[in-house]
Amino acid sequence: MFYVPRNTTGEYVSLVTTVPTWVTVSTPQDESDWVNFVQTIEKAYLITWILECIIALVGLAGNAVVLWLLSFHIQRNAFSVYILNLAAADFVFLFVWMTLSIRSFFTGLEFYNEYTLLFLNINIFPYIASLSIITAISTERCLSVLKPIWYYSHHPKYLSAVVCALLWALSLLLSILRMTFCGRLSRIYDGYLCELTDLSIATWLLFCSVLLFGSSLALLTRLLCGSQKRKLTRLYVTVGLTVLVFLICGLPWGIRWFLISSITTWFGIQSFRFRLAAEILSCFNSCANPIIYFFVGSFRKQKKQQRRSLKIILQRALQDIPEENGSEGRPPQETLEMS
Repeated sequence: MFYVPRNTTGEYVSLVTTVPTWVTVSTPQDESDWVNFVQTIEKAYLITWILECIIALVGLAGNAVVLWLLSFHIQRNAFSVYILNLAAADFVFLFVWMTLSIRSFFTGLEFYNEYTLLFLNINIFPYIASLSIITAISTERCLSVLKPIWYYSHHPKYLSAVVCALLWALSLLLSILRMTFCGRLSRIYDGYLCELTDLSIATWLLFCSVLLFGSSLALLTRLLCGSQKRKLTRLYVTVGLTVLVFLICGLPWGIRWFLISSITTWFGIQSFRFRLAAEILSCFNSCANPIIYFFVGSFRKQKKQQRRSLKIILQRALQDIPEENGSEGRPPQETLEMS
């Protein structure tokens, strides 16, 4: 998004002094070409806002169902606590995006100002929390497979709740620091502290991404190629799909926001396209997690299908006991308890 000012006659003013550098790479010289260029940009943003609203509505409904079931209808264990917090982060992320998209419908490209940056800074909070929680999920499952005896004998009862609380606090701290030092609405804006804050956030995101990829790869290798192969359960399928979707759809937004923001002039119009694609993919990532849970929980090898409640389906998606001979295993609550 960017601000395109108009003069008193309604015509677009000169591009050289008002449009960011990455747009000037393909600046049309003729006035009619410039008008067509801006109209194309407006259409691209309109399509993006519509897609974001549709995806956000679906994702908000799905994450609300997950929050409702895990909060009031399913007994919590170590893994369900992570899923509960991940659904909360995705819900906040989608709510902010939908609010920003709906506001943009009424203000158009002129909405890209200090308030837009404020919305984006707010959305950094649930994004960092989401990435951190997914990393914690993958790392903990990896430890449970590589070192099962050590893990289950030294695993505190409330470790997952404490880890989530610390990750939320860290995400909130980084978000507040960025809004304080980088927000144009702040009276204590400081360029050096802003760069230092962005560097800290980028370092944390890079650390989580490397840890997430490494732990997921180690977990997949041990499950499929290890000398002592473990039977694949629905829980591992749920974790694997969640991590895969985030790496493909969720990570590009963080890369664009923190790692490429300082070198966008090298990409020209490609940076604009990548930004829109990253926004849509980030919304889809937060929307896809509830779909993954209910797909894994409702999938059956047998041809005969039976109707099951959303509670049972979600319980089956978190099931950590392998199914024998194509049977369903034991979907009741005791299958969710740790060994």
